[in-house]
Amino acid sequence: MKKKLLLSGFVLLCSFVFITTMKAQIPDNYPANYASAPRFKALVYYTHHAEEAHVDFALQGVEFFKRLNYGNGFILDVTTDFSEYPYEKLSEYDIVVMLDGYPNKKEERDVFERYMENGGGWMGFHVAAYNDKNTKWPWLVQFLGGGVFYCNNWPPQPVKLTLDNTSHPVTKNLPVSFIAPESEWYQWNPSPRENKDVEVLVSLSPDNYPLGIKDVVNFGDFPIVWTNKNYRMIYLNMGHGDDEFTDATQKLLFINAFRWVLSQSPKGDPFKK
Repeated sequence: MKKKLLLSGFVLLCSFVFITTMKAQIPDNYPANYASAPRFKALVYYTHHAEEAHVDFALQGVEFFKRLNYGNGFILDVTTDFSEYPYEKLSEYDIVVMLDGYPNKKEERDVFERYMENGGGWMGFHVAAYNDKNTKWPWLVQFLGGGVFYCNNWPPQPVKLTLDNTSHPVTKNLPVSFIAPESEWYQWNPSPRENKDVEVLVSLSPDNYPLGIKDVVNFGDFPIVWTNKNYRMIYLNMGHGDDEFTDATQKLLFINAFRWVLSQSPKGDPFKK
């Protein structure tokens, strides 16, 4: 046992010396920027108390973010209990990702509001923005840009999406239009696009109309990805079922969005450290 410990210590020492030596030899114009420590902290929240298709997405989403953390580029925590995160603890995180839900208790909502109002980062998918007359959370509505759930297609299906802004960091390396994997698509009223503080990045193309087989959406403005510029946040309408991580373009969109929210941190862009 003692020999194993000595060997492990020797390996760690050699690794440290190797990394230190390599960094000392890296020229100023070297294209890569290697992290010597985790760059940031991310919290992924999901719940099992949701529609089965939303839980399926959430479970795959957890694995997706774990894969992004290969090599321990950041600290990743996953929770199904938001009550475990009072403000002092939540404020340690540079981004909160909500996969299939949001806080339902007043105390938890108050904490999240305070977190966002003080520079917190948020990436929300699909039902993490669902709100109607029963939600009773007016702050969430204004946070999302004023839109309330209006209607949706059914059953889930692929759609053609188009970029509203081809130069934004979230979309600059994506095709001008692409076919997204099947999902249930939410339309909002009023459209978030009507809010001067909202920037829509991706929309559902009118070419899709009529959209649906059982429940058919025939017309209307249909933002899919947007940000409220008053906050460090982004919302993505995808998030229904087990097909969402099968397309490389859509996964790149997710990564871009995650990275962009983090890059806007009041602590500074962690990817430049």
